[in-house]
Amino acid sequence: MHPLVDNLESIKDGEIENKINDLTRKYFMTRNPGVQAQIALVLNTYKEEINKRRAAEYDKIMNNRDKGLDKLINIS
Repeated sequence: MHPLVDNLESIKDGEIENKINDLTRKYFMTRNPGVQAQIALVLNTYKEEINKRRAAEYDKIMNNRDKGLDKLINIS
């Protein structure tokens, strides 16, 4: 986690996506390699958080899905 990024658990998904879009735009606006490197670090932090949330949501959906159809196919 980047030291300038606060606790991401209190931020909504839409806000994180907005920050990713904004930082991506700023990354390509600047020509300073040092600034680009710092923006890339923050971007990676936000992307990791959104990917973690999406994976957790996927796992939740897969665990709660209707498994009744699995028994319909009988391969013998």
